[in-house]
Amino acid sequence: MNQIKQVLCEGWRILTSGIHEIQSSKREPDDIQLELYALAFAYAGLEASNALVASCSRHRDALDSDTQELLDGLVEMFVADAVHHMAQETSTIFSSETSSLTAATKTLVERFMSPKNQVRVGELLKKRGETRLPDFLSEELEAMRTSVRRLTDERIVPHAQHIHRENLTVPDSIVRHIRDMGCFGLSVPKEYGGARDLQEQDSIGMVVVTEELSRGSLGAAGSLITRPEIVVQALLAGGSEQQKQRWLPKLAQGDPLCAVAVTEPGTGSDVASVSLRAIRVKDGWRLNGAKTWCTLAGKAGLILVLARTDENATPPHRGLSLFLIEKPSSDSLAFTHESPGGGSVSGRAIETLGYRGMHSFEMFFDDFFVPSDSLVGMENGVDKGFYYTMRGFSAGRLQTAARAVGLMQSAYEASFTHCENRVVFGNSLNSYPLTISKLVRMMMYLVGTRQFSYAVAPIVQSKKGQVLASLVKLLSCRYAEWVTREAVQLHGGIGYAEESTVSRLFVDARVLSIFEGAEETLAVKVVGKALLDGVLD
Repeated sequence: MNQIKQVLCEGWRILTSGIHEIQSSKREPDDIQLELYALAFAYAGLEASNALVASCSRHRDALDSDTQELLDGLVEMFVADAVHHMAQETSTIFSSETSSLTAATKTLVERFMSPKNQVRVGELLKKRGETRLPDFLSEELEAMRTSVRRLTDERIVPHAQHIHRENLTVPDSIVRHIRDMGCFGLSVPKEYGGARDLQEQDSIGMVVVTEELSRGSLGAAGSLITRPEIVVQALLAGGSEQQKQRWLPKLAQGDPLCAVAVTEPGTGSDVASVSLRAIRVKDGWRLNGAKTWCTLAGKAGLILVLARTDENATPPHRGLSLFLIEKPSSDSLAFTHESPGGGSVSGRAIETLGYRGMHSFEMFFDDFFVPSDSLVGMENGVDKGFYYTMRGFSAGRLQTAARAVGLMQSAYEASFTHCENRVVFGNSLNSYPLTISKLVRMMMYLVGTRQFSYAVAPIVQSKKGQVLASLVKLLSCRYAEWVTREAVQLHGGIGYAEESTVSRLFVDARVLSIFEGAEETLAVKVVGKALLDGVLD
């Protein structure tokens, strides 16, 4: 581990030197977007490496020798890969003194990433077979994983492909099983009917459950508990006690299902620029405007809507408020609902490459009336919606990382089995060094991002945790695209066919870098700003 720590220290040196270099240039943030983008991913790789090294070091003595050797190899490769890519991506942006590796570190990186070492680690992985590597979780969390994994295999996997290919809405039968398992209550404190008690235990539990559901299907299961997490966190941050008592027990039961309407046609990830208007009237508010990419809006019975209540606020994000909108649940791909107080909201599902089952809607509010008690926080919540939303988004980004890990797990399992059984040129596919290298890198990214998400979970609502949630989302979503792409490649022609599981995983993975904060926005506006503001100090 000493050599790994040496490589890691060199990575942190490059990062801090890069930050100092752009700070000394005194350029405006928007003029250094390329630099901030590169540094954000470098920072993500280093934090993930820290988490992986720390986790494996803590538990190393409890492992058998074969598992120790395999994990040591994966850790070496993960850290070397992170630092190698950092040096490559910053070499054309920063001075050579900043981005160049020392000769000693370069030698270690080359050794850890050499074809010989990749094949060595890959052979250890093959020897282990389909037995999962330890996740270093408590017995309670392992039992939770086993239960949800069984549910996923029995109730979700058999229907996932049909739901995807027929573009169906997630069926009530799957929702019911997830409800019965108590998954929706993981975000809600016990005093409001949920399961959350010790934040560390229950936050990791939420991540574990999301992973396993996503392993079965992103669109038909894995994303079901993300929206409740966002709504619950917003209510805990700013809701009145009356609103908490009314909605949190229901959300803990998963009834109603909920959706979150933040993005607008002209704003994308620029939440502060939301323009849907909420105009105060007698006994309530009237909403006018459009929203888009509102996932599960049709089936949801409750929608959290971010609206502008002050057009003249400076800066603009201070003029936003959150509203809880009730509507009938519908499996239809289009709906219209009239408010008892007048006005209407209509929605239409957007056809997408993947992520089917949930369906994302564009919605139009036409003078839609909502009563005063629908404003999150009541009068105390006026113009505070941005802050409540951001608290929810931190948890949502962590969950997105867990969804990415679930997709990677499914892609790896499918690829390992296929490569073991597929014969090419007289030999099994997994007998070739190139195949072995692909499989070991898939596992390397899977193990690294999983342990990173577990490390972030206990502190996700802290100031540093909110930055780390963006980092783990950035990294895991990028890796999920690579892993699922390689899964398709390893399957050959059948991998490109719609009937194959890996083709669904591939198109589902592509959306992860876009929602819950687009990759570019998180890297530049969130992580980049945090680096410039001294998050490492």
